Amino acid sequence: MNIFKEFIELTKMEKLIWSLSVVVISGSFFLFGESNKLILIASLIGVTSLIFVAKGNVLGQILMVIFSLIYGLISYDFRYYGEMITYLGMTAPIAVLSIVSWVRNPFAEKKAEVKVAEITKGKLYLMLILTLLVTYGFYFVLAYFKTNNLFLSTISIATSFMASYLMFFRISFYALAYAANDIVLILLWILATKENPTYFSMVICFIMFLANDIYGFINWARMKQNQEVVTKAA
Repeated sequence: MNIFKEFIELTKMEKLIWSLSVVVISGSFFLFGESNKLILIASLIGVTSLIFVAKGNVLGQILMVIFSLIYGLISYDFRYYGEMITYLGMTAPIAVLSIVSWVRNPFAEKKAEVKVAEITKGKLYLMLILTLLVTYGFYFVLAYFKTNNLFLSTISIATSFMASYLMFFRISFYALAYAANDIVLILLWILATKENPTYFSMVICFIMFLANDIYGFINWARMKQNQEVVTKAA
């Protein structure tokens, strides 16, 4: 995979969104005097991951695995064990499985673009049942470890699981689930900032993640429409 080539093939809008995200995240990092370089590295890898996921490009999933590992370490540092467990024990492994799923299901005309799938009633019901079970189980795990901001951390697990589930099955609503998760994480890191102001850069990070996920949902809807047109014309 030629990473440079993948960057070149970003549209003007995608380059604008990515560049703005990088500038805002980097600026906030230095402006608020953050000293933990892992936060900057994770944030930049994260927004880069999201812009490629928004294109249905498997490179986004590869970067998501790297982001999850680093973000898990950052979360551990602030005792956000819910985030640590979510990203190391759920998001990263599902991203690995998604790499396999996406590679096996490219859109015929564009091998760098995954084939968008429909959400069926069966997949929807299964997602809701699994989300309830996962959230219920993890609540007690998080409570045992005295996780900071337990309620929001539990909600984060639910939204993260739904997003990962939908992403694995190549369903465009993954982006809405991630957008909901971004909002929860913005609130979580605002609370963390009250104890340590340098964590405000994480708030900015997830605001930019939210913007990227909104674009992802719009672009996947466009991809789905274009794929249907090409398939009918074939």
